[in-house]
Amino acid sequence: MGSQGARQGVRDTGEGRGGRGVRGGRLAVCTAVVLCATGLLAGPATAAQRAPAPPPGGGARPLEEVRKEIEGLYRTAERATDEYNAAEEQVQLQQKKIVELARTIDGEQRRLAALKRRAGALASAQYRAGGIPPGAQLALSKDPESFLANADLVRKGQQAVKGVIGQLTQLKTDLEGYAQDASHRWEELEANRKKKDAARKEINDKIDAAKELESRLAAKEKDRLRKLEEDQALLAQQKWLDSGVLKEITGKASEQGKKAISYATSQIGKDYVWGATGPDTFDCSGLTLRAWQAAGRTIPRTSQEQWRQLPRVALKDLRPGDLIIYFSDASHVGMYLGDGAIVHAPRPGRQVTVTGAGTMPILGVVRPDGENSG
Repeated sequence: MGSQGARQGVRDTGEGRGGRGVRGGRLAVCTAVVLCATGLLAGPATAAQRAPAPPPGGGARPLEEVRKEIEGLYRTAERATDEYNAAEEQVQLQQKKIVELARTIDGEQRRLAALKRRAGALASAQYRAGGIPPGAQLALSKDPESFLANADLVRKGQQAVKGVIGQLTQLKTDLEGYAQDASHRWEELEANRKKKDAARKEINDKIDAAKELESRLAAKEKDRLRKLEEDQALLAQQKWLDSGVLKEITGKASEQGKKAISYATSQIGKDYVWGATGPDTFDCSGLTLRAWQAAGRTIPRTSQEQWRQLPRVALKDLRPGDLIIYFSDASHVGMYLGDGAIVHAPRPGRQVTVTGAGTMPILGVVRPDGENSG
């Protein structure tokens, strides 16, 4: 797709023509400028762009090798971040369920106490009747009609006692079930807390290791490292574009999609922080979560759950606002803007930005406002 078509593709994510299109037009211009400047929209990469810089002088470790190791560390941290987020979500759910169970158990125990008092009162009433057999009571009664009426009341009382005993038995069984459920939920809570702690440690370890590697580089090497990252992204995007994929992608953003895009792009420049969901910092799925919440849709917290739960669409049916899930483990997500671009929160040490949709291995596409996406 040429640059004119590229700009038009992003313009379609705006608010329509006329006065309502001003915001969309600005987004189109900004996106096109950013992507053209970085070479991620279209056109072949130059030899200078394709060729990595030579390694540092002497016997220093090749910078490309350092880049790959840093990228691997951050990828591992990102996978652990998704595990952390999933465990955190489960911890919150289990805590809520345990509170609900505690309230249920307290209420049922109050019912049990009341039934026990009622059963005791009924038993006392029967005791006061003297325990004389009904036949003997009839023979000794001076008023048979009164006796028969009282006998009917006694029979009803006996039935009431049986009913209360039945309720007590069922209530005790229910309470045992609630207690077992609460115990099971508590075990799950503790297991998820351990998962969180393990994931947090792995995240911190990998991020610290990556930062340590970068800290050893001189200022010029750090600049070259960033350039190498950009070159790799450019090569991947160019390969994706060369496949002709954009020729098939012509979808327009839905109204909710436009709102999600508006939110996501307004976060550009904010820092990536693992586990963050805004408003000042984000991780990759935290950004897409908040963007679609702003559009009126609640979606799963993590990229893996977004991939698992949201309706999937074919790549050729991709439209602005859809979420592109990356890597075979669904550990990264970005929001499609149109014209071959996404907005995403890349990794620690980077900010929310616009980049090419093909700069990372695409697993698939999901649509938050698609069919059956409650």
